[in-house]
Amino acid sequence: MSEEKWKTSLTEIGPGKIRIKGYDIADIMEKLTYAEAVYLILKGELPTKAEAALMNAILVSSIDHGATPPSVLGARTVMSGGNSLNAAVAGGVLVIGDTHGGAIEQSAKIMQEWAVKSDDVNQLASDLVEWLKENNIRMPGFGHRLHKIDPRTEKLFDIAERNGFKGKHIDLCKAIEKTLEEKLGKQLPINVDGAIAAVISDMGFDWRLGKGFFIISRTPGLVAHAIEEKLRERPMRKLGPLPFEYDGPPEREIK
Repeated sequence: MSEEKWKTSLTEIGPGKIRIKGYDIADIMEKLTYAEAVYLILKGELPTKAEAALMNAILVSSIDHGATPPSVLGARTVMSGGNSLNAAVAGGVLVIGDTHGGAIEQSAKIMQEWAVKSDDVNQLASDLVEWLKENNIRMPGFGHRLHKIDPRTEKLFDIAERNGFKGKHIDLCKAIEKTLEEKLGKQLPINVDGAIAAVISDMGFDWRLGKGFFIISRTPGLVAHAIEEKLRERPMRKLGPLPFEYDGPPEREIK
């Protein structure tokens, strides 16, 4: 027999009462930043000063990356088709997947699984890179199609260092970068996804929240792109790579 009530540990509501993880929403509105409130609802407790600074940096770092990412093209295409803002933003979010926006989750999973194997991060990095080579797996969160050095990575680690935030996953992440260059003979610098993966892992977040961090960060950018498409562009315009070339079957008849 199923229970009449299902349970949630997130928010308690009642007449004149809204409490997020036990904290009154009015106090949260006055005393916490948006980043701190996001940390609270995801983690269940208030962040430290260092964690609050890093959460803010994470949410800002991926807010937008130009007009070419698939999620942006998705949002703009849906808006160009004459749909509502919520449909356009939802369309953009639905494009986020393993190959676009998934590297935080994938990188965090690998680092969290390997970090528990030993306290020697240099040896861990060496063994991990060998494992990647043997299994023909590319380490997610390293290298970038545009940036030789990702400015967001440097800033995120800088904020962590200035706030005295240092953990095993950040150390492992940096050791992996060094080992990849030594063993592969080419630079694959840590990108923002790898940096975020290391930081959220040291914050104690489960790797399965990886896409969640990307979605929370990127959604304001999708809203802005969708509105810009609505206000500045003609409806039903062509988006994405142009022109295309047909390479299917030649002309034929049904007999």
